[in-house]
Amino acid sequence: MTGAGGNRALYEQMILEHNKKPRNFREMEDADHAIEGYNPLCGDHFTVYLKLDGDTVSDVSFTGSGCAISKASASLMTTLIKGKSREEAEAIFHTLHNMVTSNPDDPLDEKNLGKLVVLAGVREYPVRIKCATLAWHALVSAFEGEETVSTE
Repeated sequence: MTGAGGNRALYEQMILEHNKKPRNFREMEDADHAIEGYNPLCGDHFTVYLKLDGDTVSDVSFTGSGCAISKASASLMTTLIKGKSREEAEAIFHTLHNMVTSNPDDPLDEKNLGKLVVLAGVREYPVRIKCATLAWHALVSAFEGEETVSTE
């Protein structure tokens, strides 16, 4: 994943931790937006709930099921975008997307990636990109007022 080989085990451990104990894993009754995200290739299926205060994400949560990567990514997403503006949240999504679609040999800017760096291993398995980005695509679609999004 990076030049520092010792980080790989730490990143994998963090993904497993977010999968086992996902943050903000709950239905939100008073959400402004709820959007279903579905990856028919592997069966990942989440609902992302979004509450806005003007243009700021005041609360975000998710429910559903999926592989460890998709659930960990959704969990990370909820912790990273709460309190952010729509523009900031979309910028974080683009940072993630650019990282997971980059060449596995490209160096990582770990400082700017922050916690997203734990998903860098996805670069080595292109079929897993949709797993890592499903909840994020749902988030962006929720901002647009859509109700469902599919990776296909």
